[in-house]
Amino acid sequence: MPLDRLSFHGLRNLGALEMAPGPRINLISGANGSGKTSLLEGIHVLGMARSFRTQKLKSLIAHDGEEVTLFGRLEGDPPLPIGVRRRRDTPELDIRVDGERAARITQLAEALPLQLINPDAFRLLEGTPAARREFLDWGVFHAEREFLDAWKRVRRALKHRNALLRHDRIDLQSIRVWEQELAHWSERLDGLREAYMTRFAPVFEETLAALLPLPDLTLRYSRGWDRQRDLLDVFESGRETDRQMGFTQQGPQRADLRIRVGRHPAVEVLSRGQQKLVVSALKLAQGQLLEQLSERTCLYLIDDLPAELDGDHRRIFCRWLERLDCQVFITSVDHAALADVWQPRTDVVASRLADGRLHSE
Repeated sequence: MPLDRLSFHGLRNLGALEMAPGPRINLISGANGSGKTSLLEGIHVLGMARSFRTQKLKSLIAHDGEEVTLFGRLEGDPPLPIGVRRRRDTPELDIRVDGERAARITQLAEALPLQLINPDAFRLLEGTPAARREFLDWGVFHAEREFLDAWKRVRRALKHRNALLRHDRIDLQSIRVWEQELAHWSERLDGLREAYMTRFAPVFEETLAALLPLPDLTLRYSRGWDRQRDLLDVFESGRETDRQMGFTQQGPQRADLRIRVGRHPAVEVLSRGQQKLVVSALKLAQGQLLEQLSERTCLYLIDDLPAELDGDHRRIFCRWLERLDCQVFITSVDHAALADVWQPRTDVVASRLADGRLHSE
């Protein structure tokens, strides 16, 4: 369901913002520092309860303000209101879904699935495995109802095993109990991830072929331990080494996505523009698969789309967005860079940010 209303108050350098977004393409242009990225950040917090710019949500509050309030309404019958408020004098977030205080942050993610394409998206190629695990688990979370419970159980068992490893003397009975728990739920989590990747890979290949044909690029899921070995045996045989290191070295917490061109990591071979198209293909494919599996659409936040892309690749990228038939918020310094890349039938709402306020183009 697309957002049909946004209301932001006290968000960074933005003034009081009231917006009725279009259901498809929303273009926001403006000079550097005008608040374009802050607008995307506000939508991101509405869907994820966290910012993509800072770990401290207090930083979102305008310098002279006491709180930030973010409100959105999802189109539907009836429409679904969602909101997030953060006060300067309290560390807790006040999260509301359909007028009620949300018991779980995941209620926001379930209501508003979104993907972000910005400079940080390059971390899928050049960053640590943690960024790629987060990307993978977003897809599994939305595709498999069992995922969240399995993921939480793995985290709990891993925390207890690591704590026992740091004791001067290991309580063998206790650590074996947690190893059995960790092995059981790790196998389950790995199965869910692998099943998702089986469905995701062909969608990604199709999307990448449309954006940037790279027949030598491969995407492979790595589970985090030797596929030929039972995980419980891995824990038992590696216990002493893990004790010396102070943490569990193998398991689903080490899972990764290997993205290579031929024999080389993709980040070492591709140009910056090619990298942007590869990470965009990963994100767009996740949204497309979400629609196939759940009949829900994914909202896209794309910060400075023209950066690193020439005119032809901008046009190809935008054609794919049109094909997805989803709601998109795109920022650009130069309005003209994206003014003529859309087909006539595409619903495009163009706005300009100036002096912290939104103006229709």
